[in-house]
Amino acid sequence: MNTPSIPPVIEIAHLDYFFGEGKLRKQVLFEINLRVKAGEIIVMTGPSGSGKTTLLTLIGALRSPQDGSLKILGQELVDATPRQLVEARRHNGYIFQAHNLHHSLTALQNVRMGLEVSGKFSQKGMNDRAAAILEQVGLADHLHYYPANLSGGQKQRVAIARALVSHPKLVLADEPTAALDSKSGREVVTLMQTLAREQGCTIILVTHDNRILDVADRIVHLEDGRLVRDNAPVPAAQPAGRLE
Repeated sequence: MNTPSIPPVIEIAHLDYFFGEGKLRKQVLFEINLRVKAGEIIVMTGPSGSGKTTLLTLIGALRSPQDGSLKILGQELVDATPRQLVEARRHNGYIFQAHNLHHSLTALQNVRMGLEVSGKFSQKGMNDRAAAILEQVGLADHLHYYPANLSGGQKQRVAIARALVSHPKLVLADEPTAALDSKSGREVVTLMQTLAREQGCTIILVTHDNRILDVADRIVHLEDGRLVRDNAPVPAAQPAGRLE
């Protein structure tokens, strides 16, 4: 008896992308092909201007793809309506370099925002769920702290909690360790990895940080808008400083 194959979470084929119109039109992504299975952690590397963030925002339905095919959870996003793009975003959790916390809200309130858009939970349900995941990220004693009273690493832990509190199928992280020291950066990425494994979600992580490449199942490398490499990471046991 044949077991039906599980469709990929992300399926990209012959994807091109352009900025601008008319004579100012400039191609920034060329013939991107990528398939990502459920539960994979993909680290995307490449020099500044290589198209990493553009590709990440297309996968996250923050931009509308133009040419080729880009399917997320089986839904085609090329030529999708604004409403379809909004619906696609509801399956995603986002973590950014600057953490993007609301400074007027406490840690608990920031995380609760990740649940409010769903309309599925009572106020108590949202508070309980937000408090539980903040405890998981080691901030049980900081529920009512405002961002100004948290360290950089703690702010990113709140951002991770907010991204994962709704149990999204896909987490997109853009340079989540760039503003952190080595120890804090390792801690937040390991935390992302652990929580994502527990929840069974897929992670796409853009980074310039060679210290965290070992968390990846696969590393995809972009240069000049082209995906030039897609392979397994260097083993974690390799001495520090040897990663290229």
